[in-house]
Amino acid sequence: MTINEISKLIANDEHRTLELKKTTGELKDGMHSACAFLNTDGGWLIFGVASASLKILGQDVTETTRREIAQALAGLEPAIDVLVEYVDVPDRDGRQIIAMYFEPFVWGKIPYTYHGCPYYKVESTTIRMPRDMYDARLRVAKPKLHSWERQEADGIDLNDLNEERVRGAVRLGVEAGRISPSALTDDITRVLSKWHLLTNDREPNNAAAFLFGTNTNEYPQFKLRMARFTGNEKQEFLDSITAEGNYFDLLDAGTAFFFKHLFQSGKVVGFKREERLEIPAEALREALTNALCHRQWEKYNQTISIAIFDNRLEICNPGMLPPELPLELLKKRHESFPYNPVIAEVLFQTKFLERWGTGIQRIIDVCHEHNVPEPEWTYEQGIVKVTFKRVNDKVKILRCNIIDKKNDKDNQLSNDKDKHLSNNIINGKSDKAERVNYDQVKRLSNDKYMAILSYCMMPRNRREILKHIGLKCHTDNFKRYIKPLIDNGELTLTQPDKLNSPKQRYVTKYSVKRL
Repeated sequence: MTINEISKLIANDEHRTLELKKTTGELKDGMHSACAFLNTDGGWLIFGVASASLKILGQDVTETTRREIAQALAGLEPAIDVLVEYVDVPDRDGRQIIAMYFEPFVWGKIPYTYHGCPYYKVESTTIRMPRDMYDARLRVAKPKLHSWERQEADGIDLNDLNEERVRGAVRLGVEAGRISPSALTDDITRVLSKWHLLTNDREPNNAAAFLFGTNTNEYPQFKLRMARFTGNEKQEFLDSITAEGNYFDLLDAGTAFFFKHLFQSGKVVGFKREERLEIPAEALREALTNALCHRQWEKYNQTISIAIFDNRLEICNPGMLPPELPLELLKKRHESFPYNPVIAEVLFQTKFLERWGTGIQRIIDVCHEHNVPEPEWTYEQGIVKVTFKRVNDKVKILRCNIIDKKNDKDNQLSNDKDKHLSNNIINGKSDKAERVNYDQVKRLSNDKYMAILSYCMMPRNRREILKHIGLKCHTDNFKRYIKPLIDNGELTLTQPDKLNSPKQRYVTKYSVKRL
């Protein structure tokens, strides 16, 4: 490096990749900046320049100076090999500029520390790296040692995993062509081992507990908070539920909450009736799956939440965005950087999740297909939030038609009262209580069907389904509540060629047909 090159380098003052020090008397602060460069975008550390005036001063360099610099660089861990350049300053006999360049951080490497403390750059400022950022980088660098999902589950053994759900997940993967058919007959331990869900090939890890656990008492973070608020602020709610359990339990609960509180419209296509949520169910389910897959599960005192307001729906996830994927690039095509790669791989193989970072683009695409606004993502104070707008069109609200109202006449309003309330809402004359009552009555006739659809995200037999909605396994109940959903395509048979097989299971189309 020449003195002219240094002059050009410092011409625009200090910035994210340039730090100026007057002398090596500031060597300790300089090493903090060096550590920050190594953990961020790299940069130049230069001694012998006044940071305020940008005047090139140089300094006397002795053997002691060189030794102090070498000792300071040895305080950086992991150890690095840095070229230290000494450049003579014209017209200043014996004085030299000391320049060092530090390479940018590469995701997947161990984060750097100086005397045990990590630093990074925020714009031109050097600050201590937050613990969660350091831990996240450490987990990526050495996942088997530090990753939450790979650690042995506390108080959980193989008997605490839901084998039926493991088998159901395998069937979905086989149907999708992502798992070999031979896995259908594999021993359960072998299946879990292939998915890296066991430690030492014997005990379930945290990922296994989250995906398939039945005993989640040791995991207070395995919860999903859901609320339907009145108006557009978190002041008064109409409904508030907290679900707990494994991945499938939380996905079922969230999906049911969407169907319970979002308006639906229906139209006849051919001989089938199609029901649509005001926000596409596929987009909501993808967003909830992303939140469940990518959240920071080690944060045991935080939970994922769903909040539905009059004008929007929010899904909040205690997590963080990868450094390679800042917020402004989130909606553009990008690679996948899963925070929990073991969980993500299992969900990919079972077709609940896609690779290559395409999930956000699919959410946007399906919103466009249904002519609804695309969602917005924000990140603040360790929370990733996706917000879907609701279209407050009173005419659309009145056109919403719950599945087969005629099948549950006891829960319908009389035609006169329905018409009266409808007219009031259109004309803006209804009070809040009247409108809430109208919305609640509309939902009553749909509850059993929505309960079935949310429960059948995983394959279920008819006895399980009817028990889930509080009914006995009678043929009449099957014909009234399950068969109509099969006839209109909402439920799919796992063995369509053997209708009366004892192994027959029913699964909702939202689990089988992905975007």
